[in-house]
Amino acid sequence: MFQAAAKTLSASCQAVSFSIRHYCRKTPTKLRISEALSGAKLGENVKVQGWIRSVRRQKSNLFLHVNDGSSLQSLQIVAGSQLSDPLLTFGSAVEVTGVLKESPHQKQPFELEADQLHVAGECNPMDFPFKIKERHSLEYIRQFPHLRCRTNAFSSLLRIRSEATTAINSYFKENGFVQIHTPVITSNDCEGAGELFQVEVKNEEGENFFSVPAFLTVSGQLHLEVMSGAFTRVYTFGPTFRAENSQSRRHLAEFYMVEAEVSFTQSLEDLTKVMEDLFKSATEHVLAHCAEDVDLFHKHVTPGHRDTLDVMMKRRFLVITYSEAIDILSRSSQKFAFPTNWGCDLQTEHEKYLVKHCGNIPVFVTDYPYDLKPFYARDNQDNPAHTAAAVDLLVPGVGELCGGSLREERLDLLRARLEEYLDLRRFGSVPHGGFGLGFERYLQCILGVDNIKDVIPFPRFSNSCLL
Repeated sequence: MFQAAAKTLSASCQAVSFSIRHYCRKTPTKLRISEALSGAKLGENVKVQGWIRSVRRQKSNLFLHVNDGSSLQSLQIVAGSQLSDPLLTFGSAVEVTGVLKESPHQKQPFELEADQLHVAGECNPMDFPFKIKERHSLEYIRQFPHLRCRTNAFSSLLRIRSEATTAINSYFKENGFVQIHTPVITSNDCEGAGELFQVEVKNEEGENFFSVPAFLTVSGQLHLEVMSGAFTRVYTFGPTFRAENSQSRRHLAEFYMVEAEVSFTQSLEDLTKVMEDLFKSATEHVLAHCAEDVDLFHKHVTPGHRDTLDVMMKRRFLVITYSEAIDILSRSSQKFAFPTNWGCDLQTEHEKYLVKHCGNIPVFVTDYPYDLKPFYARDNQDNPAHTAAAVDLLVPGVGELCGGSLREERLDLLRARLEEYLDLRRFGSVPHGGFGLGFERYLQCILGVDNIKDVIPFPRFSNSCLL
């Protein structure tokens, strides 16, 4: 009886001891893959979550590479063969707990020695459109808009896009610009910048929700001009929409625009300085914070483009007038599909030629014919040429990246052109100017990507399917 009681007491003590050890065990620290790769929490019990990029099974060990989108590089997971599971396949989602240790291999400084592996989401690698250790073209992965974020190239693009967004907002904040959230639904078409998507909403009585025709915005510029009557520097950064019936490499139905307005200026140089500084500041930030991601594009997607980008960053942007541009085109031996006489609008073929002619660096083209620019562009009053104080920034591989102008603040000159625009100039108007930069075209420029559909998460264009 005594021995039986002793055994019962011993078992109870062991249970209590186990319970105490289990209770006191430290909860694993959850890490992003990028944090684990930097050595954070080295030697501690940690947990990572992500998707398997590769699987290698050996007799006594299992090796996985797991990525969670926070880094181009994946973290190596080392586990005993007893943790092997047939559901651990390329593309499956996993949760891994273990100790982060220094790796004996030079290619990876740290690895995770797993003691628990859990498959959170199964993936049949035979049905998965991307194959392990196979490099897919941008054209191929474009067919799978819901899955292409799982590829190295597109996940790199999205990290670059995120950092570029941060960099642009930081530049404006550091330079005294106030961010304005301009409306997406508007009644203006901003100088006829493109075909508009009309918004038609009926109320319960079957009447139009809005009392006037409403459209998705093509530009926030007119709303920024309103704000330029109270703030000296404003900008907006958001989606814009153009209903162009095009499936070209250059056009999207929905894209992002960076637009700025500067008050108390009568100099195009003030605008071109902001454009150049913005481009270089944002690009320096991206190169510093996304070096591996940018290198992936420059090495495997657009080889040789890094040299072009380095030249753009080191050289001051050139400035030529529209008249000088027409003279360069007219003297060229190249055959152009569109005319190059004074008064014609510059086409993409002209813009790319001018950039190449000027040493493959960005070029500002200023002082366009007055009739080519919208009614609010400031009249240079330089008869007989009659030009407007407008400027376009042309960049390698893309053509026009930015377009802007000084705005016509002189009420008497505007009166002859458009009565409805006068109220913005009637009460305390000042000389001002602004520009717009296509964000997707900016990404094309710094990465060398040929098709604009490859630099936006979900491209919208004519006849495209909506996810």
